[in-house]
Amino acid sequence: MRKRVIVAMSGGVDSSVTAALLKEQGYDVIGITMRIWSGQSAFGGISYSCCGGEQAIEDARRVAHKIGIPHYPLDFRTAFKEKVIADFIEEYKQARTPNPCIRCNRFIKFSLLLNRCQEFNADFLATGHYARIEKRAKRWLLLKGRDEKKDQSYFLYPMTQEQLAKTLMPLGDLTKTEVRQIAKDLNLAVAQKPESQEICFIADDNYPKFLKQYIPDAVRPGPILDKDGRVIGEHKGLLAYTIGQHKRIGIPFKERLYVIGIDRNRNAIIVGKEADVYGTELFAEDLNYIAIDRLKKPLTVKAKIRSTAVPCDALIIPLNGKIHLKFKEPQWAITPGQAVVFYDGNIVIGGGTICLPETK
Repeated sequence: MRKRVIVAMSGGVDSSVTAALLKEQGYDVIGITMRIWSGQSAFGGISYSCCGGEQAIEDARRVAHKIGIPHYPLDFRTAFKEKVIADFIEEYKQARTPNPCIRCNRFIKFSLLLNRCQEFNADFLATGHYARIEKRAKRWLLLKGRDEKKDQSYFLYPMTQEQLAKTLMPLGDLTKTEVRQIAKDLNLAVAQKPESQEICFIADDNYPKFLKQYIPDAVRPGPILDKDGRVIGEHKGLLAYTIGQHKRIGIPFKERLYVIGIDRNRNAIIVGKEADVYGTELFAEDLNYIAIDRLKKPLTVKAKIRSTAVPCDALIIPLNGKIHLKFKEPQWAITPGQAVVFYDGNIVIGGGTICLPETK
């Protein structure tokens, strides 16, 4: 009996080719597109383009018809609003910089959508991620995709053993160029569809405009402080600044000034020189491990603090349910709220959310 697989079809080339490849391999394939928008912001009134919008659903439907599989849109608007967007807003209220793509993978794709597979009597959920899943001995592992430029393992570190066992990622051994060629050979209309590099629920990637609807006091002017706490200027509102930023500081100084900290309680930003933006250690919480059950003792790893970074040598040390990480080389703009992911070569050990150190 053929195995049945649900393919999460976003309307893009990657998930379209995923569906086509699995059908070619003999699976009983059903395409599902998650509706997370209907032309308006989930918080009302403003139109956005999004991988879960009406155009994406139509593109996925056309691909499904072309390759001969059934396709259904499923409504995830309420869950996406509660789990992803509300969290995005709350994190910025706390002067943290969240990663909504990781949040969506964790709570929507590989939780709610994976659970919905049971309604279709499906054995697996498949996605168009550039990453690989392998079982070695008795453990499921997550590995980098073969295409280093497209590798998406960073965004998948929260996956559990149960989720990995029920997930297929057939693009893990392909390059983006190869995927587009497959789509072209199959005469899929999305073969040359451009990729979205923006936050899916924010128009034109203008997140300050989006956020000031919900955090109006974060656009209040406030003090700019130096490292010693002296007031040296006035900022234009916290939402205009991120760690490592140089623009919009507007203070004459013999060297360039950069944002090195954001203090929500004082409505202040802290600035310093370029060297001050670099850091050699961080703390992380809300941890998930894939290659190991848990961290029992210090472990040498490769770690990165953003998806585009090159993994760097580091030591992770368990610390009361969190970890203390020490880099061998200084890293640019370590930012609370972002993810840090640990690797052993191509294998994802795990990861967590960067947080501020506890104060006594």
